Amino acid sequence: MVGGRVGERTDEAPETVELKADLREAYERGRRDERAARRRHPIGMTLTFAFALVGVVVLVLAAINGSFTGAGESIDRGLTFARPAASQAAATAGEQLRDATAAARAKASDAAG
Repeated sequence: MVGGRVGERTDEAPETVELKADLREAYERGRRDERAARRRHPIGMTLTFAFALVGVVVLVLAAINGSFTGAGESIDRGLTFARPAASQAAATAGEQLRDATAAARAKASDAAG
């Protein structure tokens, strides 16, 4: 077997080699088709992961507190504590967005006129 690969059979008929190549090509084409049919949307996968993470956190809190009621109370306390900070951050973001919009409009009117 000079020049051949290890395990390669050279005594096969040419039809067998062509049949194997056709079979391999069909297999790869099927894999590509199936992969294209199962495309996942990145936002959907991100949301699924986020919901799963929230579920795990709730289960851990339920295990620590001994019940889902205790876990719910713990989450409510955390949300009550975070609410003022979140509303302040939202207000600040709104003000910054309004200022940026006004600046962009002023710049556009200066460039146009």
